[in-house]
Amino acid sequence: MIANKKSQKASDIDHHYGHLRFENGAKLIIGAILLLVGVGMLWSAGNKLLHPETHQLVNGAALWVAILALVVKESLFRYMFATGKRIQSSLLIANAWHARSDAASSVVVAIGIAGNLVGFHAMDLIAALIVGIFIAHMGYKFSADALHDLMDRSLEPELEHDIKTCLLATEGVTGLHDLKTRKMGDLALVDVHLEVNGELSVKEGHQIAVNARNNVMQKFNVLNVMTHIDPAH
Repeated sequence: MIANKKSQKASDIDHHYGHLRFENGAKLIIGAILLLVGVGMLWSAGNKLLHPETHQLVNGAALWVAILALVVKESLFRYMFATGKRIQSSLLIANAWHARSDAASSVVVAIGIAGNLVGFHAMDLIAALIVGIFIAHMGYKFSADALHDLMDRSLEPELEHDIKTCLLATEGVTGLHDLKTRKMGDLALVDVHLEVNGELSVKEGHQIAVNARNNVMQKFNVLNVMTHIDPAH
């Protein structure tokens, strides 16, 4: 929530496009932390499996704690996911899936604890290994996804196609080329060369570009559209 608030800060002299990528940076950090936690769990569980004499029996109360964690984390997932969709926050949606992964982990942990309590003493360690792999993979995925966005990843092909269709539907636009997009937090930046009748005045060509830009800004989550007018061949 803090990262989401920071990302909404207006542009300033040092950040002309605003602070939208603050969320991407926060997502990268969260992913790195999850990756370290997952690796730590794998190391701990693997070490105890190799040295079973260091492993202690599980207290029965741990099973109820795991069940309670499952209920809480699943409820948290549903709340954060719905809120993230409503405010269009990729960071909040990522955190929601983090909570869902915790809920799934709680299921595995509960099974492991139950197995330990009925005599399968290595079951909780095996469960810890599974959870560790799951968390490490999720952390890697979060980090990689955030890193790609920070490296100006383009929009999905389907969305780029829709933007292209919208631009071509603008009166006066006869074609376009060099359409490029890059993600900026939960918004995007669009660069495009629009082709118009070469006999038009500069003022008329400019107005077509303004209309095309406004059409895209109204229909898509776009921060800005940079247009260049070229005469149609």
